[in-house]
Amino acid sequence: MLNRVVLVGRLTKDPDLRYTPNGVAVANFTLAVNRPFKNQSGESEADFINCVVWRKPAENLANYMSKGSLVGVDGRVQTRSFDNQEGNRVYVTEIVADSVQFLESKGGSGGTNQSNNSNYNNSGGQSSSNNSNQNDRDPFKDKGEPIEISDDDLPF
Repeated sequence: MLNRVVLVGRLTKDPDLRYTPNGVAVANFTLAVNRPFKNQSGESEADFINCVVWRKPAENLANYMSKGSLVGVDGRVQTRSFDNQEGNRVYVTEIVADSVQFLESKGGSGGTNQSNNSNYNNSGGQSSSNNSNQNDRDPFKDKGEPIEISDDDLPF
């Protein structure tokens, strides 16, 4: 069985960061994802997809991304239900993100093609390097000669 979702879209509003009673961070957000076709009027349409991400990736999303930011989400579809205050059964379908990738730098919304490739996974670690100091870590600057790498640079 397979339940895998990959989305690229823009945040419709700032992520809603909250904490569980045990102190675990959780962020809810909605992605506007363009459909790959135009309607009968020739206009593009979008789907608005509710997503949730947990722990450190939730905090990173809330701290570094805002309304209009372009992000990539890798996760799964999850359904749940609960009884609301009026006693009615409410059904929810959402994407539980295993990772959220920042596809443009902070403040870079509006169609720019900048990228900092910050990819955070739910284990709380950063799984790809941040390009803020990439010039300092250019693997080709020594023309293939061995380079010094500290244990702090390793993702594991």
